[in-house]
Amino acid sequence: MMNSSDTTTSDTPFQPLSSQYAKAKRQYQQWLDKVTPFVLYRWLATAGLLAVFVLRIVLAQGWYIVCYAHAIYLLNLLLAFLQPKFDPSLQEDLLADEIEGGGEETSLPSARDDEFRPFVRRLPEWQFWLSSTRASVIALFCTFSEAFDVPVYWPILVMYFFVLFVLTMRRQIQHMIKYKYIPFDLGRKARYGSSR
Repeated sequence: MMNSSDTTTSDTPFQPLSSQYAKAKRQYQQWLDKVTPFVLYRWLATAGLLAVFVLRIVLAQGWYIVCYAHAIYLLNLLLAFLQPKFDPSLQEDLLADEIEGGGEETSLPSARDDEFRPFVRRLPEWQFWLSSTRASVIALFCTFSEAFDVPVYWPILVMYFFVLFVLTMRRQIQHMIKYKYIPFDLGRKARYGSSR
């Protein structure tokens, strides 16, 4: 027979803290599950959070390095959102390497056919929203600490960011044109069944 000391879990001083953390984590996940279908409202809330962040930067006239780092991170997320999960240029390079190595070109249908292939993003919309919202909250909290208010000449950061933005977006648009894909759902929605 088992005695009562075998059935109880070992009580540690951190047990209440651990259970509270697990409860908070479950509530956070439950809230995320509730807001998942409301895409427009999620993005409006994130835009409002960004507006509060920018207002804080402008009115406080500081934390430009935090703003720059946040903008670079958002640009990185945007590029991952616009790129396909399976890069066609990488597939072409692998095929060229195989042919150069003495391999033969396969007779199976290749990705270069004009058949329909759905666009699969490298970074899904949900992860894009969640990462950008978390980054905005962290950046906003960083503006309340003097440790992150590094003195810097902000016009240089603004110019550097715009140059970086233009160059990366130009490269991304050229990639879209070359491989004929559009990362947005612009067409008419398909309707199945009789909707009379």
